[in-house]
Amino acid sequence: MPETRHTRQEQDRPIRHTPEAPTRTQSLTPGERIDAHRHDDHQIVYAGSGVLAVTTDAGTWFAPGNRAIWVPAGCVHAHRAHGPITLHLLGLPRTSNPPALESPTVLTVDPLLRELILAYTREPHDDTAERRRLRAVVLDRVRAAPREPGRLPAATDPRLAAVCTLLHEHPADPRSLAELGAASGAGERTLSRLFRRELGMTFPQWRTQLRLYHALRMLADDLPVTTVAHRCGWSSTSAFIDVFRGAFGHTPGAYKSRS
Repeated sequence: MPETRHTRQEQDRPIRHTPEAPTRTQSLTPGERIDAHRHDDHQIVYAGSGVLAVTTDAGTWFAPGNRAIWVPAGCVHAHRAHGPITLHLLGLPRTSNPPALESPTVLTVDPLLRELILAYTREPHDDTAERRRLRAVVLDRVRAAPREPGRLPAATDPRLAAVCTLLHEHPADPRSLAELGAASGAGERTLSRLFRRELGMTFPQWRTQLRLYHALRMLADDLPVTTVAHRCGWSSTSAFIDVFRGAFGHTPGAYKSRS
């Protein structure tokens, strides 16, 4: 089931409101969730291994170990772990928004920013001069961190949502947009227009993002690279490796060795 649908079901219940976004380290087991909630503060969410997914009504943002997710103040969101992860949560006052971002965004975590985040989220959290200097350096690095295309947007139009659900359930489905439209009762031109208008990308772009997201999840579950390529719909393992390297900067094998 798509995570966006699960989160909307959660949002039918009262949303947990934690005014202050915590700064802490928290271990999550594979598949473990933190249900939908919101903070009055901004938050940086980072997991150094496995795959972290942050889901809102607008879609799912996913981050492997070399990326973090910026969650702006007031945003209702849920977390999910794919593979065992150590979650590093870093809360920032609403008045402090170094990357000037008003929606969830995936950020590159270079080796220096990684060490800064790890150091800042360790205990103790005393308000010392040294800790304030450390936070200032973290904010400088976050401000300069490149943005990454790690978003899988969610559909609201029921015709488009039906197509997206089909592919979420079977990411290797090879059918064209016209064939998927015939199965869901919508025309190819209508669906193509909806992909651009609602999701901000073409159908091939969205399907590639979907397959990359599922590939990360499967790799976090320690499936072989060849199996992942097949289950996610790539024509060959080499084609999968090329697309994965272009998206994440390293091969699936290198990703598995880091996880």
